[in-house]
Amino acid sequence: STTMSFSEAEVQSARGAWEKMYVDAEDNGTTVLVRMFTEHPDTKSYFTHFKGMDSAEEMKQSDQVRGHGKKVFTAINDMVQHLDNSEAFLGIVNPLGKKHATQLKIDPKNFRIICDIILQLMEEKFGGDCKASFEKVTNEICTHLNNVYKEEGW
Repeated sequence: STTMSFSEAEVQSARGAWEKMYVDAEDNGTTVLVRMFTEHPDTKSYFTHFKGMDSAEEMKQSDQVRGHGKKVFTAINDMVQHLDNSEAFLGIVNPLGKKHATQLKIDPKNFRIICDIILQLMEEKFGGDCKASFEKVTNEICTHLNNVYKEEGW
């Protein structure tokens, strides 16, 4: 479906939870990517300039990893700002999904991986309630990205 069903309370608590993460967008974004590359080494193959990096320490210091971590967090932040407006939300998700499906050819399972790592980090840093209030958002993001992929023939 193209409409999202977030209650006002869900929107507010999701934004509150995300806000805590987004304050340190670059560091948290970097942590998330480094975990993904370390725990799922196959995901590194999509990033030609990260391929040679084996140690988590090396990745943490990399400007490219840091830059992409911040980019991921900025995109999610844009989505979080539009949870109460399906049209605006999809205006962000659709081109992003299209680019990852057609140009970058990223396996859509990686979106779930990255979302799960974000939730894990949220829980570690801010507790289970914080994670719980953001879970629905990650599900929406992944669902809509997967829909774009289906439209693109994946």
